[in-house]
Amino acid sequence: MNILITGGTGFIGQRLMNHLRPHHHITVLSRTPNKVHQRLGHDIQALASLDELDNLDQFDAVINLAGEPIADKRWSPAQKERICHSRWHITEQLVNKLNAGHTPPKVLISGSAVGFYGRQGEALVDEDSHPHAEFSHEVCAKWEQLANLAASEHTRVCCVRLAVVIGNEGGALKKMLPSYRLGLGGPIGHGKQYMSWIHIDDVVSLLLFLLEHQECQGPFNASAPEPVTNANFSRTLARVLNKPHFARIPAWTMRLLFGEMADLLLTGQRVMPVRLQEAGFYFRYPTLEKALKETLNSSTQR
Repeated sequence: MNILITGGTGFIGQRLMNHLRPHHHITVLSRTPNKVHQRLGHDIQALASLDELDNLDQFDAVINLAGEPIADKRWSPAQKERICHSRWHITEQLVNKLNAGHTPPKVLISGSAVGFYGRQGEALVDEDSHPHAEFSHEVCAKWEQLANLAASEHTRVCCVRLAVVIGNEGGALKKMLPSYRLGLGGPIGHGKQYMSWIHIDDVVSLLLFLLEHQECQGPFNASAPEPVTNANFSRTLARVLNKPHFARIPAWTMRLLFGEMADLLLTGQRVMPVRLQEAGFYFRYPTLEKALKETLNSSTQR
């Protein structure tokens, strides 16, 4: 297959590339083509701008993973604008180019996040659950709405609602590990809020699954089938590291440091991957302890 990828140099994109490159021809969209070659190798074609293309007819599939990290910084008005623009603009551009052709790609797999649902308390959440209106929902809802404009009899669209991704090259775990390794890790706030998570190898596997299974379209929760509370996540991580677990980060501290963005960490969703499981997808890492042990063991071997 001839595949166009956005976000190919990111945390998920680089891992995905290792699985795609032996069997497919890959083009990565990036404003800095040199970074593509430095991180991914010179066998990957780099595209500096979609303006270089009239349409996307040369591609069999598009995988759209681009986007400013949503939980890295305080949500100032400027940061909110970056979060939205980095997702909406590139998705709109892709869809316009896709719709401009006569033989468009057979599939668009576009990123989203479990933040689509907003705060949900202890309720089990599936792809049909009613969302809570807040910033994370607004970002994801418009992101998906734009992607779905590519849907036609020629092109199926899959929107992947990602949970917290567990891996050693990046993401939330990489930020958490230094304090936990010092024995200073602990839950955030009361710790009862649910955390939905997924191992990065399962993310890659489900992206390949959606790429290959032509019957799949619509939204898919990319979340392991056993979501846990924040306190349970914290306790399990400390146990796997063989470290004490007594610290706690008060909610007021998070709000002081991160403002509105702290709500992402202080509230949560108990997300179930119903549509993926109905489609026959198999999770290699269905439990948190197994996912953390594999991640941390592979990290020490590098």
